Amino acid sequence: PHRHVRMFLCSHQRFIAKQHMKGKKWDEVVMVEQNTSATLVCTGARLRGDISINWKVKLVDTDEWKLILSASEKKKFSGGASKPSMRLTDDNFRNTGDFSLVVSPEVADAGLYSCLIQKQERKVQERIFLLTVLTVGFYPPLPVHQYSTLRLFAKAIPVFSVSEITWTAPGGLPMKTEKWQTSGTVTKVPQVQNADGGTYTCTVYPRDSSSGVLAVRVDVSVDASKVASFTNISHGNEMSTATQALKPVLLACPSSQGDYVRLHWLSPDTNDYSKIKIVYDYDRWRGLTKTHSNKLRLAGPPYDSQAGSFSFLLTPDLKDGGLYICEVTLNDVTFSQRTKLSVLKVKTSLYPSKLNLLCLYSERSNIRGAMWKHDNKSRRLQISSGGPGSISTTLPLPITPDVAGNYTCSLQLKNGQTIQAVQAVTAPPTVSQSPGGPPVSFLVRPSVAESVTPSFLHPSLSALLLLVPLVSAAVGVLLWRQKHISDHGIEQSLSVQSGEAENIYENPEDIRQAPPQSSVYMDLKPRGDNDVYKELERYEQCQG
Repeated sequence: PHRHVRMFLCSHQRFIAKQHMKGKKWDEVVMVEQNTSATLVCTGARLRGDISINWKVKLVDTDEWKLILSASEKKKFSGGASKPSMRLTDDNFRNTGDFSLVVSPEVADAGLYSCLIQKQERKVQERIFLLTVLTVGFYPPLPVHQYSTLRLFAKAIPVFSVSEITWTAPGGLPMKTEKWQTSGTVTKVPQVQNADGGTYTCTVYPRDSSSGVLAVRVDVSVDASKVASFTNISHGNEMSTATQALKPVLLACPSSQGDYVRLHWLSPDTNDYSKIKIVYDYDRWRGLTKTHSNKLRLAGPPYDSQAGSFSFLLTPDLKDGGLYICEVTLNDVTFSQRTKLSVLKVKTSLYPSKLNLLCLYSERSNIRGAMWKHDNKSRRLQISSGGPGSISTTLPLPITPDVAGNYTCSLQLKNGQTIQAVQAVTAPPTVSQSPGGPPVSFLVRPSVAESVTPSFLHPSLSALLLLVPLVSAAVGVLLWRQKHISDHGIEQSLSVQSGEAENIYENPEDIRQAPPQSSVYMDLKPRGDNDVYKELERYEQCQG
């Protein structure tokens, strides 16, 4: 439908410069779809005597007026600009004074039209019309196959006569439009479905308020039995990249602008393409997004998804590595970009006598080698593999200053790229216990890749905790004894200073210094493995 447009583009610009820039040169704007009839209304006195009528035209690709037709009382003849698609509306124009001209224009017929009434070759009346010709078209031909890209075009010549061109979908929904061929407008419906069939309306708004809007309807049908075949696919070179887990990484799409983008994903370390999934769809014309992952989003500047420039940002976990295929569709052409992504993750596992540093990575086909390193390059690490995609190194506990430091897991990709994750291991501080007891130590290990902060008790402290049940038993016996004595009217006190039953672990030495009473004092401070049992024996002897 736009086959005639390009040849008039340069001349159209000249027309704008010479007519529009000098100011208004017409009385009325008449808008018409190409090959559709329109009437340029012109009336005057009956043609009698020296009165004559002349229709002339100045087309957008010319700088001079040309005669269409001329008539007087006795004669009528056609000029060089006359066409079969141009005629007077009234055959009896000489008597009625109706000199209106009917035109069914092509794009090339747009321009200024003059209705000039003269008497004795002097102008009596002139009316000038700006004829704007609208071209509306669509592609592909009807009926449209499913999943194809429907394109709707509109272009008005001359362009300065129009303020706006809009499109609405079936049901009256506004559609996104963009400039097309400098002065035209295009809208698209990617991935056509049966529901997209119906009447689409193009509305043209004139810049001059002297005329109304022009609405042109296009009826679109969809063939539900046929599916579009996209055989024109351009493949880019496969890319390889890697990232740490939970750190955003850019998944590049083809640089070509497009109407629609789709992202496919094949899980890591598999070649079964039957398991490939669609994880993201975006239609920029309708603003529709379908996503199956909250870890994916369209990338911002310098990319602009609304203008058709696409890429994705992914915040992956270990299992989100694999093969990503970004497909950008422009009309009937598809551009494809494949990216293999490896994800690196560091984890730690704490055991009673050792700390295990584990380095995990996905999409192993992307990796040339993996290794652990320590800040101290002279320190040799024992590295082992826990299976495919895993290497580990083990550190003995407790952590000593020479073992502490940053441990780095490095992956080298087959394309030479290197990705690293750092795990910090800190030597534990020392906390003193009671005299004669061993220190209690703990470990804090903040990590760049993943923070794990365990703590553990020294074995000596664990042994001391075993005495708690024995102490509890002794306290129970003491309380029973206290009740037994009070039942005989004897008041007892475990506190010399206050005379009240306070904490039995407070100052046993004070109680030893108090005057002898009938109560039995039990020193619960452990001084040896069998001290608690000796106190129990003393109590039994007193009872006997």
